Amino acid sequence: MQRDTRLARLLHVLIHMYLRGGTTTSETIAQMLHTQPSLVRRTMAALREAGHVASIPGPNGGWMLCRELADLTVRDIYAAITHKSAFAISAAHDNPACPVETTVNRVLDAALSSAEEALLQHLAQIRLSDLAQHAKASAG
Repeated sequence: MQRDTRLARLLHVLIHMYLRGGTTTSETIAQMLHTQPSLVRRTMAALREAGHVASIPGPNGGWMLCRELADLTVRDIYAAITHKSAFAISAAHDNPACPVETTVNRVLDAALSSAEEALLQHLAQIRLSDLAQHAKASAG
């Protein structure tokens, strides 16, 4: 099962952008993430739509931070990404008339909902500026 790494990758990109003065190109981001610039542009579009970054047109263009990292939390970035669920497991809908399936689904849905809310509350407490500060300290 393939995991969704967009949140980790976008956090990585935003911290690097901040450390590089707030701007960078799709090509530079692609090199950091070992991917193609076109994929970077599609992925960064979610952050642009949320107002966290802006695209700079032209041959020397790229991406620019629009918000201070102290004003952004990991939850803000998570919310900008279109996703179905934070977890890969889910209820089954093979036989909705089956009382066993209905019971199992109700229990799983409640547990997943509770776990996702706890995750979101935790992510809301982590400011990107704190991540950047920790990364700078770790780099020496």
